[in-house]
Amino acid sequence: MRYLSCVLAASALLLGSHAARGDTLDVVKQRGHVQCGVTTGFAGFSAPDDKGVWRGLDIDFCRAVAAAVLGDAGKFKAVPLNSQQRFTALQSGEIDLLARNTSVTQQRDTALGAIHAGINFYDGQGFLVHKSLGVTSAKELDQASICMQTGTSNENTMADWARANGITYRPVVIEQFNEVVNAFAAGRCDAFTTDASGLASIRVSRMQDPDAYEVLPELISKEPLGPFVRQGDDAWLNVVKWTLHAMTGAEELGVTSANVDESLQSKNPAIRRLLGVTPGAGKNLGLDEKWAYNIVKQVGNYGESFERNVGMASPLKIPRGLNALWSDGGLIYPLPIR
Repeated sequence: MRYLSCVLAASALLLGSHAARGDTLDVVKQRGHVQCGVTTGFAGFSAPDDKGVWRGLDIDFCRAVAAAVLGDAGKFKAVPLNSQQRFTALQSGEIDLLARNTSVTQQRDTALGAIHAGINFYDGQGFLVHKSLGVTSAKELDQASICMQTGTSNENTMADWARANGITYRPVVIEQFNEVVNAFAAGRCDAFTTDASGLASIRVSRMQDPDAYEVLPELISKEPLGPFVRQGDDAWLNVVKWTLHAMTGAEELGVTSANVDESLQSKNPAIRRLLGVTPGAGKNLGLDEKWAYNIVKQVGNYGESFERNVGMASPLKIPRGLNALWSDGGLIYPLPIR
């Protein structure tokens, strides 16, 4: 038994080293599941439900990649990571994909051995306050104590914004996300700053009386969130990137989990290419021609995922806004599959 354990451990290390060298697609196919780095619990994006099943916008993306590569959206493993662990885990090959509401920045896209594979949520840094504070604008937070998590872009963004606006504040910086939330809920700071989507999640899922809190109207940064993979692994980057475009493209074309089988009979050339009726896109990625069909059938298009996880059909009730399709005034612009 001990020998078998050693063999399994050695095999895992070997697969990890192969992934870190840049052949992740082959490793995932051999392993039989996608190792997906996610948050330690962030309602709407990646968090276990009351039955322990991971759900959220980022979890749906992990499921979509598994459906594309392995034909089964269930063949992924959620690997919970805090902010300090996430890029190290990606660099080392511990995870294949980082889908952890991570902002794309120049440093992260160039200097950490990682590269982003698209944007699946356009966000911005904001502030959550208790209504009893009587604050209606972030610019009224002078001399306030502000909770934030260390190891995130929020620290630098907050410092830059405060300096530019002549605001003095006392940072309450804590390493673990849950501890930051608990500190804010306990009244250790006047405001909580992080991405606005996170604030909506915290308010609904973590505050005892959500109606006693409000998210202030200002956004002080651009926070384009999206999945990351390792640099130098173009085949895997292609798969992850085009998984996202398949989800957004399906929404644009009106293909849903409910009508995808009917859509196989469509005469629309774009739909036929998306669903593999006209072959080619799968071969280009080293995948089965039904890769995008499997995504839509098992996970849904981008709009379906957005609505059930963070949109008006969810407790967060975040409007589409910038995350609407380009044709509806948003920034979601699917690249053509042809």
